[in-house]
Amino acid sequence: MVETSSGGGSGPHASEIDDVLSAVAKEARAYLESLDERPVRSSDLETALESFAGRLPEEGSGAVDTLEKLTSRGMDAAIHSSGPRFFHFVIGGVTPAALGAEWLGSVIDQNPGLWIASPLGGRLEVLSIAWLLDLFELPPEWGGVLTTGATMANYVSLACARHWCGQRQGIDVEQQGLRALRPIKVLSSGYIHASATKAVGMLGLGRASILKVARDDAGRVDLEGVERHLASFDGDPAIVIANAGEVNAGDFDPINEMADLAQSYGAWLHVDGAFGLFARISPDTIDLCKGVERAHSVTADGHKWLNVAYDSGFAFVSDPALLRESFGVSAAYLTPGGENQPDFGFMGPEMSRKARGLAVWATLNAYGRSGYRTMVERHLALARRVARRVEEADDLELLADVKLNIICFRLHPPGLSEEQLDVLNARVGDAVLADGRVFVGTTSYRGKVAFRPAIVNWRTTEADVDLLVDTLRALGERLRTSG
Repeated sequence: MVETSSGGGSGPHASEIDDVLSAVAKEARAYLESLDERPVRSSDLETALESFAGRLPEEGSGAVDTLEKLTSRGMDAAIHSSGPRFFHFVIGGVTPAALGAEWLGSVIDQNPGLWIASPLGGRLEVLSIAWLLDLFELPPEWGGVLTTGATMANYVSLACARHWCGQRQGIDVEQQGLRALRPIKVLSSGYIHASATKAVGMLGLGRASILKVARDDAGRVDLEGVERHLASFDGDPAIVIANAGEVNAGDFDPINEMADLAQSYGAWLHVDGAFGLFARISPDTIDLCKGVERAHSVTADGHKWLNVAYDSGFAFVSDPALLRESFGVSAAYLTPGGENQPDFGFMGPEMSRKARGLAVWATLNAYGRSGYRTMVERHLALARRVARRVEEADDLELLADVKLNIICFRLHPPGLSEEQLDVLNARVGDAVLADGRVFVGTTSYRGKVAFRPAIVNWRTTEADVDLLVDTLRALGERLRTSG
């Protein structure tokens, strides 16, 4: 029998559990109730951060006291990115169903790397992959694996691409290594995401192997240039990366045309759809993703538009066998699953892995296809609302068409030079983050400093996006008048 005690000095005790659950539930409820009105960044953030310092304690203070310190100080030290006014990067919130499943997942602490270690985690990951393929209207015979996010989803997909290219050179790259391969070229537009570039580097293909074939300074793909490169490879297999939703304006590569080229020249087509893949669930935007179903691999993020907690990503591969061929291992103590009992630790980079399928399955089961279609279409309407307000304002400028959920614009009061506009927008970018009521980052778009808010949180309303525009305009006016 486990000895129980409320003290901290002798290690964890079962008697702490009831108080811990009660305390966390109380604080979580209060936090979630305040989230719609809470500033994204607390004015006391720096002070709160300083409270987390000091040496490792010799004697611990116990779970309840520790969690009290965490909740009393940590909430002000956190950026409240799960709230409705966080427009920086592309970060969703956490749906109620996903939140409940996430908590339960931590309680039962499953590792579906091996089926035998977590039949529940394995089953829900199988079902999550199948349901996601259905949601995105991808072929049901494809395989997939849940990952930590876009970087590892791209890593999994491009590892399969590397293995596939090796096979066409007569090389088993996992056994023989990169030295046995002829160089593999990677082609993309200027829209390629940093996570894909990072994955190419981690795979040993070399970031310098990436050829960005763009026809303008926005990064739009030059299809004729891609074809010239593919034709010059003398039949050596290559990898083509198409982008569904780039980071500055949410634009899309012409995926169907890139699929034609990949098919004609025997190249692997990978589609990075971190958030843009969700365009496929609305009739209003599905044409943006035309041709995705022709790809060899596709990725997306769960912690973006699916609105599950970090970390969550998806890698889908048209030939499921490539997952095991690229990542499979064996050892005497690793008991393999039986038929229809996949060991996901043999299908991706992680052997020990979180049971991400619980939250993904729970949110899909709770809200279904129609719930997600409704949410996506509401966000599309909110993005168009921001764009209208920008176009109607005499001190704002819309820099790109709104294709999906990102609005690329800048402050543009009359009478300022381009250099002065860049300085103003950069200063407002710093000011809005310090202000904390809304959170939105700056970028460089076609040589201009600009804002690129992304709308993906299920909580976000018209009032939230209106506050975004109003805050930027007010800060811009204040900085101009104050010098």
